[in-house]
Amino acid sequence: MDASLHKEITTRLAEFKFKPEKSGMLRGGVCPSCQKKELYTNADHPWILRCGRLNNCGEVYHVKELYPDLFDKWSERYQATPENPNPHAAADAYMKIGRGFDLAKVQGMYTQENYYDSQLRIGSATVRFPLGSGYWERLIDQPHRFSKKANFKYGMSYYGSWWKPDNVVLQAVKEIWLVEGIFDALALMHVGIAAVALMSCNNYPEEALRLLQAARGDQECTLVWALDGDSAGRNFTKKHVEKARAAGWTCAAAQIPQRGKAKLDWNDVFQRDALSENDIENYRYHGALLIAKTASEKAILMYMHHGDQGEFYFDFGNRLYWFRLDLEQYNKVRQEQENSGEYANLSEYALREAALLQSNTVRQIANCNPTALYFQENVITGESWYYFRVEFPHDGKAVKNTFTASQISSSAEFKKRLLGMAAGAMFSGSSLQLDRILADQLYNIQRVDTIDYIGYSIEHGCYVLGDVAMKDGVMAEINGEDFFDIGKLSIKSLNKSVHLTINRDRDEYRTDWVNLLWTAFGAKGLAALTFWFGSLFAEQIRAAQSSYPFLEVVGEAGAGKSTLIEFLWKLFGRNGYEGFDPSKSSLAARARNFSQVSCLPVVLIESDRERMGEDKSHIKSFDWDELKTAYNGRSTRARGMATGGNETYEPPFRGAIVISQNNPVNASEAILSRIVHLYFDRSTQTAASGEAADKLKYLSGEEVSGFILAATKHEKAIMAEIKQKTPLYLKELRASPHVKMPRIAETHAQMLAIADALSLVIKLTVEQKAALKAQIIAMAGERQQVINNDHVLVQEFWEAFDYLDGGDMAILNHSRDPGLIAVNLNHFLQVATERRQQVPPLRDLKKVLKTSSRRKFVDVKVVNSALRGTQSPLATPSGSMKCWVFQREK
Repeated sequence: MDASLHKEITTRLAEFKFKPEKSGMLRGGVCPSCQKKELYTNADHPWILRCGRLNNCGEVYHVKELYPDLFDKWSERYQATPENPNPHAAADAYMKIGRGFDLAKVQGMYTQENYYDSQLRIGSATVRFPLGSGYWERLIDQPHRFSKKANFKYGMSYYGSWWKPDNVVLQAVKEIWLVEGIFDALALMHVGIAAVALMSCNNYPEEALRLLQAARGDQECTLVWALDGDSAGRNFTKKHVEKARAAGWTCAAAQIPQRGKAKLDWNDVFQRDALSENDIENYRYHGALLIAKTASEKAILMYMHHGDQGEFYFDFGNRLYWFRLDLEQYNKVRQEQENSGEYANLSEYALREAALLQSNTVRQIANCNPTALYFQENVITGESWYYFRVEFPHDGKAVKNTFTASQISSSAEFKKRLLGMAAGAMFSGSSLQLDRILADQLYNIQRVDTIDYIGYSIEHGCYVLGDVAMKDGVMAEINGEDFFDIGKLSIKSLNKSVHLTINRDRDEYRTDWVNLLWTAFGAKGLAALTFWFGSLFAEQIRAAQSSYPFLEVVGEAGAGKSTLIEFLWKLFGRNGYEGFDPSKSSLAARARNFSQVSCLPVVLIESDRERMGEDKSHIKSFDWDELKTAYNGRSTRARGMATGGNETYEPPFRGAIVISQNNPVNASEAILSRIVHLYFDRSTQTAASGEAADKLKYLSGEEVSGFILAATKHEKAIMAEIKQKTPLYLKELRASPHVKMPRIAETHAQMLAIADALSLVIKLTVEQKAALKAQIIAMAGERQQVINNDHVLVQEFWEAFDYLDGGDMAILNHSRDPGLIAVNLNHFLQVATERRQQVPPLRDLKKVLKTSSRRKFVDVKVVNSALRGTQSPLATPSGSMKCWVFQREK
């Protein structure tokens, strides 16, 4: 092993807490599967880590899978040098270290070449194999950066042919193994098996077989179909066997049994030293099971292989069967065989098989094939489920859903749940048979981490976005078992409310929307985009800077607010959605809306009905102070857990708040200072802006949702830019004479930093960048002015007060102190009503009057009224009056 690589691997292995090296071995490590201290490996060549609990665990790990980052920069780690001017240094290292091959056996079959992606503008060294008049090459430098790990170039159609190792002579062997990949064929060649690579499981090598048959003449040859163990490989194995047998070939099959998340191929088992004679026999056995013609044939194969199971279940043709051996009948047949001469020429194996055929019963116990895939749990609520796949013998699509522990505890409950989740699925077995099935399927079953929201999981460092995930810049698609398998991480979302449809085809991603947004909405549109883009990193920003601001988009009706927000949602793959109305929602519904996304916006719309000028008393107004804690990512609501104890559930707020309505938010200074504000009106609308807005409206999510992939892919670089630039902009805004409040400086400094990071994902012109920066700085000054001014309702109150208490009508101020104003609100409302003055509702006034800055609020207390004894008909009859007391303006 390379010395530098050995040192890095040994350093990483410290996580397993091995005991000190003894006799060239590392022992006593903690097994990742069973958590027991039974893990061991060779200290000098730590390629394979094994669990010593062979009966209870026996997991095997290859360091290449544990630490893939150590094995993806081959041309950087292994370069040609003056001392060793090998032009294939990286390719040789990859073949020897990365694939475990003996270079003496594979030398000359490949070359080191280069691949360049013109769209991504990145390249990689490759290991290239000639293929007919074309070639196949494996990318070896960080292949996760590309949309593919291998590059295939045909000189002509390769269908019907195969690839063969140079030193394999097919005319001289009695058996040929047909595998999918070149590395699989080379792995089998190393253990003396003649193998050819079909390059794809659906390639039936008809022409190659025809030429081989002509070259071999009457020599017997068996084709062993050894395709991958996934569903496609298994299905095509059966199809190819049937077709080859029809053409006169003798066929067999070999299959690597798959378990857990690791999907092993022939090169994988070769590197795990799992190609011994016993291993090969086991793979042949599993291949024979795959191509068995009848359920009875498969059952006999299983019994002959295990030998000690008088009863067992098995699947055949996507149905479940139960095998039972009648021992009395079996012994009777065996006695007859001994007493009869007609069986004299048969082997012991053949005699047992004949006896078994006459003494077994095979009964169907389910007209489908239910399989437990993995265990999932919501750690917060304590709920857990087993995730099952149900396959059918007909052409119907497999159904996948959950079973609770109680639903698999008895055959009756299992039967009911099965019928409920999969149309026509019937289980007719007994509870004992069900227990036997589940005991096998649930033993050491895979666990999948779950989140109950859509978006970014800060604990896992992973974006879960519908059917696509992004972790550390690497995109992963949801697998056939409905979860994401990303390195060591297995994760899925339990959320069913938010649906993101993201187009992964980068060729279909349109980038002209940036200029359309600029034309339609100008710098304000880019500012809204900046906040929307920043919301993808709200969790990371709050972790680094403790807060993330709210966005307020308000303005005139018809100014384009809804068009803008609906388009911004399309960038994230959410079509036909704007937001939800908190005034129409219960407290519980609002809390769930706030909790179901992470690093995505939560848009509150039309929450200002009390300002519409008509009686809306039947509509419960929304209290903006509910949002205070969301600014720092804390919970907006707590609820008790149904555990009988004192446990509560307080999910943190993980998203970003967007407020869209016609009028500005009426709230306390604490809320207003958390908001970055955008006001839209119709004054700047032109024919060109209208046309651009229409084009944005008609763009589909499929055309622009690539934005969210481009953004999350650059998470690391974006966060580095935001962390670097925020302090610089914070210093700049604090020095501005227009910004006094620290929180306003902080929120807008974050926006300026995010605007710079936005350029890492989309192209902005110099003019657009300058206009965007100027817009955000102007927003900071405007927000400071709003904070300086009294709340709109307070301003309306003082305007009415000054009118009603001015001149000869000085009948509202109860204070005897000339430096104070004392107002009884009910008295004020009475006078205003008589004078036909419209005033804000008292319930709303009481929420904001304490924030009065023009006339500073002092207290709510009982005063000795100065209006007692005046000639005013509204003079108070007694000397005491409960009033709101304010200081007069200086």
